[in-house]
Amino acid sequence: MEREQILKEINAIFIDILDNEDIVLTSETTAADVDGWDSLTHIQLVVAFENHFGIRFTTLEIQGWENVGAIVACISSKC
Repeated sequence: MEREQILKEINAIFIDILDNEDIVLTSETTAADVDGWDSLTHIQLVVAFENHFGIRFTTLEIQGWENVGAIVACISSKC
């Protein structure tokens, strides 16, 4: 799966989970850049990513995510 397609799909998941149609993610986006992206929301996002893409993440993978680009790369490596 192309990284741009993954980014588009996770952007839609962010919009759904955070209930904010104005979210536009880039590879450099971090939690500090998105209103409402806190630790609880992060867990909801991880579960949504796993369900959407039919994959599972390890704790070490999740802890290594410094920005959206890292999430996309991790998903890409599993798809």
